[in-house]
Amino acid sequence: MAAEPLTHEEYQHLIRASHVYSGALRTPLDQAPHLSNLCGNTVWLKREDLQPIFSFKLRGAFNFMASLPQKQLAKGVVAASAGNHAQGVALSAKKLQTKAVIVVPIGTPEIKQTAIKALGAELILHGDTYMEAEQHARSVGEERSLVFVHPYDDPKVIAGQGTVGLEMAEQCPVEPDAVFAPIGGGGLIAGIALAVKQAWPNTKVIGVEPDDACAMKLSMESGQRVVLDRVGLLADGVAVKQVGEETFRLCKDLVDEVITVNGDEICAAVKQIFEGRRAIAEPAGALAWAGIHKWAQVNGESGKNLVGVLSGANTGFDRLRYIGERALIGEGHEGVLAIIIPERAGAFRELSRLFGSHSVTEFNYRMGDPNKAVVYAGIEIRERSELDEIIKALRANGYETHDLTDDEIAKTHVRHMVGGRAPLADGERIFHFDFPEKPNALGHFLDHLEGWSISCFHYRSHGSEIGRVLAGFINTPGSQGSLDELLETVHYPATEVTDDPSIKLFLQ
Repeated sequence: MAAEPLTHEEYQHLIRASHVYSGALRTPLDQAPHLSNLCGNTVWLKREDLQPIFSFKLRGAFNFMASLPQKQLAKGVVAASAGNHAQGVALSAKKLQTKAVIVVPIGTPEIKQTAIKALGAELILHGDTYMEAEQHARSVGEERSLVFVHPYDDPKVIAGQGTVGLEMAEQCPVEPDAVFAPIGGGGLIAGIALAVKQAWPNTKVIGVEPDDACAMKLSMESGQRVVLDRVGLLADGVAVKQVGEETFRLCKDLVDEVITVNGDEICAAVKQIFEGRRAIAEPAGALAWAGIHKWAQVNGESGKNLVGVLSGANTGFDRLRYIGERALIGEGHEGVLAIIIPERAGAFRELSRLFGSHSVTEFNYRMGDPNKAVVYAGIEIRERSELDEIIKALRANGYETHDLTDDEIAKTHVRHMVGGRAPLADGERIFHFDFPEKPNALGHFLDHLEGWSISCFHYRSHGSEIGRVLAGFINTPGSQGSLDELLETVHYPATEVTDDPSIKLFLQ
């Protein structure tokens, strides 16, 4: 018979009794003047990026392992993870003088593999996804009699993460109006909510998820755990298709609201945290600040006392290129336009005068029609209303103008492909693919397309974790089967974008 779920009072006792401080640090709660000024509220950041593994995950892993009977602990533990949880388990095993086996997907970045091995853990590469790695980890655990350490859905793990909230209650000089925390599987926010609601019953606990990985928000709205078909990979630390059973139970009771932010808003948050604290947050680590900023803007909130968790700083240097590229848009400081101008001498000069004092961040063009040209332009702005005024001025002067600021395909692919029209690509269908990077990932992807006529192709690595492809296909006599049959053989979800506005403007 299954054990009865723990009550909130029992959890609060577990949090106060947690064994975290032999392994984890009591991190500071920093007031953040720069971020406070940006959103018109007083903001404090809980600096979990300062943990020995640069993430809060150490707390839950250490508490779970330190709570094991000594005979069981001596046999060792096993875990599956592509990042922070793996490092937490590995460091905990080192401190507790036991062995750890960590199973990670084959495409896990080298920087994370190196960190895990440096902590003395045995590293096993298996599968393409976390789920495949977890299944293998559980099999290894059964074969070797190792205890499986769950990344979030276990009472001892939740209690360990709850010490973040306990420290907030001790450190914050005022009772905050709201506390913001990122949500992946739900362990961190569940633990924080248990501690915060006991100390400050009137304080709101607000979760923040990426809009392309919002399993908790959808679950709370539907009243039951949902399984996402796919998750975005930018904030890989929270890229979970289904939240935990126990964490969902607690969040239903204790979390007041879950909000979502998009990728550009996350990138803007990474930039703003750096400007304010000289700390480089990983995308998942910046979620709480992105949520605070959006919550204040959307609700018109000012003069509030707000606390956010800077939950981690494990990001590869190569990802900063992409983050920097998208941060201006996320801050609302760049607009992206497609502008149709006459194909004649002096047209560019006439167009540029309408931008006034605004700096041009990007300008892409290629001759493709004797009568008109389509220009891809990035314009620096201070606020969205300025872009609206520019668009109004352009249209008033006879320029057909399309706002692509929120067009993901335009920003990710089309900006690099301007002028790539193909008159021979009759009946072309264009698809977008996201997939986790691994050695020869592009080669494996292309293997599935053998025998098909590809009319356009753009691949770009967005750091060591994410690969993105835009591919066009046309039926020819040599095509093997139907296009829909082909897509079923590709292991990554395909999204058709043939009718995307930027595709029609620049590529068709």
